Amino acid sequence: MQKSQHFKIEFVALMASLMSIVALSIDALLPALPEIGRHLNVIDASDNQLLITMIFLGIGFGQLIFGPLSDSFGRKPIVFIGFSVFIIASIICVTTESFEVMIVGRILQGIGLSSPRSLSLSMIRDSFEGDFMAKIVSIVVMFFILVPVIAPTIGHLLMVYFSWKSIFYFNLIFGVIVMFWFWLRQPETLPIEKRIKFTPGLFINGTKAFFREKEAVAFTLVSGFITGSFMVYLSTAQQIFQEQYNLAEMFPYIFASLAISIGLATFMNSRLVEKYGMWRIAHVATIGYAVVSVLYVILFWSGNNPNIFILLSFFALQFFAVGFLFGNLRAIAMQPIGHIAGIGAAINGFLSTVMAVPIANYIGGFVKHSVLPIFIGFSIFGILSLLVFTIMKRKNQTVES
Repeated sequence: MQKSQHFKIEFVALMASLMSIVALSIDALLPALPEIGRHLNVIDASDNQLLITMIFLGIGFGQLIFGPLSDSFGRKPIVFIGFSVFIIASIICVTTESFEVMIVGRILQGIGLSSPRSLSLSMIRDSFEGDFMAKIVSIVVMFFILVPVIAPTIGHLLMVYFSWKSIFYFNLIFGVIVMFWFWLRQPETLPIEKRIKFTPGLFINGTKAFFREKEAVAFTLVSGFITGSFMVYLSTAQQIFQEQYNLAEMFPYIFASLAISIGLATFMNSRLVEKYGMWRIAHVATIGYAVVSVLYVILFWSGNNPNIFILLSFFALQFFAVGFLFGNLRAIAMQPIGHIAGIGAAINGFLSTVMAVPIANYIGGFVKHSVLPIFIGFSIFGILSLLVFTIMKRKNQTVES
């Protein structure tokens, strides 16, 4: 297999575009949540958060289907099948008059999008390994971060000139363009001789192999902790800035500025990871993640929201740490399971996402009049992540000695 460790610009751009379909489907919808809620007669505004968190639930479960199938039938055909599910789900979302059916549509969208999202990681693992793989993941994530920078603005403009339904149509058009590019230019990364024969026990055997790798399991848990606490922000950002701070018109720009903080960190990570290693950088970033959130909790324990510029400063520091974590945590978890990259990426994504959704829904329910619950969540899961790092470091030192 290639493992030539050569940087390929088009490959990186294409993998980032596959992942960006997911980001666009989530972030472009944020400014439209109140309008969709009114259209579907949602009584409690906090229920609108489900339109964000439930797509993640679909992404988590979908990976369990498409990941193992890709190990047997190749990456490319499974990506196309997943996108077909996404098309059907999008039609459901724009035609329904029921909030419950819309939730089902969003879950199905997540199931469909889980294919390009998780298999892009599998294709990276097929092609690269070690710290160079972490470098590629970081660069992909850096381009992927550009979508949250512009997505809310796109969603807002589409609402102004058309309606909230046009956001779904825009996502479909963007997805079709990316899929055509993928079909035309991307070769299959999993050759026939390396595919696993499809059997009823394929997933069971792959799961056993995954759980035998303690490092993969440990850093999947950390991914779940970080993703869950970050997902609280994604699902409540509109509510915080539009309702708690009365900054509805500024929301797309605030969201974009904070996304840039993550993008800057992922760019720096892509330049530093080969020199310092993904493990060390992720460990330091986790310490920063925990320290910043604990500091906010100590300073604003009263629950009164601080000045908007102080809040944005804390968010920016928090997300700067996140930028060093997302790519590295996935790369660390995937490193020992290259022989089952499809199933491995599926289980990694499933566990981290299924952990994240209830975390986001539970903490998000408290974010009504104060931002404090978000930072309490950041603190708890930052400390838990540090605990995992400490345990794994001691185990590695024991093995080496």
